Amino acid sequence: MAELDLNELKRRMDGAISSLKSDLAGLRTGRASPNLLDPITVEAYGNQMPLNQVANVTAPEARMVAVTVWDKQMVGKVERAIRESSLGLNPITDGTTLRIPLPELNEQRRKELVKVAHQYGEGAKIAARHVRRDGMDTLKKLEKDGEIGQDESRQTSDRVQKMTDDTIAEIEKMLSVKEAEIMQV
Repeated sequence: MAELDLNELKRRMDGAISSLKSDLAGLRTGRASPNLLDPITVEAYGNQMPLNQVANVTAPEARMVAVTVWDKQMVGKVERAIRESSLGLNPITDGTTLRIPLPELNEQRRKELVKVAHQYGEGAKIAARHVRRDGMDTLKKLEKDGEIGQDESRQTSDRVQKMTDDTIAEIEKMLSVKEAEIMQV
């Protein structure tokens, strides 16, 4: 007997939210954040590795990110990866430490970042809707096969819809907070 597991649907919707959180953390606001460099990968020892697996990333000042590379031979590759990223950053090399000053964001760049945040949010909403669709498909099949009645199907369907609405509301809230953070001068 197939069954609809609401906890599994909730877990998948929460996954969409946590994915959005990490995407938004990588978006630059007016302040320096070690998470800013999370999307960057470096070619290390024959593999693509996240930057935080070959170096220590800190934000010692409000407008500065510091990257301390653990292996001296990796400094050039880390610097190149940061320069070639879409973040528009220019690191200053000092031994095994890269200092990355964050330029002031202009109005146009802020608006571009808000658009990117909304794209991330739309992706998370789509993921939540896919989870809802999977749940609804399972419900229809269970009802069609006579494993659950119409009333139970309708009640569960309402719960799945409420779960989806709550998830999308949380995504909207996260987006508005991030947008305010980005636009703050």
